[in-house]
Amino acid sequence: MLTHYHEQSPFKTKDGSEIRELMHPAVHGNLAQSLAEARVMPGCKTALHKHHKSEELYHVTQGSGQMTLGNRQFEITPGDTVAIAPGTPHCVECRGDEALVILCCCCPPYSHADTALL
Repeated sequence: MLTHYHEQSPFKTKDGSEIRELMHPAVHGNLAQSLAEARVMPGCKTALHKHHKSEELYHVTQGSGQMTLGNRQFEITPGDTVAIAPGTPHCVECRGDEALVILCCCCPPYSHADTALL
């Protein structure tokens, strides 16, 4: 199975980030997880939220920012990977001069219904 980046249209998620689904079962036919690229523009922050069922992995590919994960806050930069357990409140803020770009892997796959804004 193959997808092409330029063929995947970006959209806004419940948390306010711009997402480009790179692979998702509902669209591409894979089975158990989704992979997306999230962009948070300079000075912007996603809404604090949690996922009831999905575990997420965030891998930072560009930019810098601050991650809120439960009651912790820490800096994230390219090359960092963060595991987000189901039910854990989280958000990111872009603190640099360029967009914060994060690859997001979700299992089970991302869904708006599994996302609760806090």
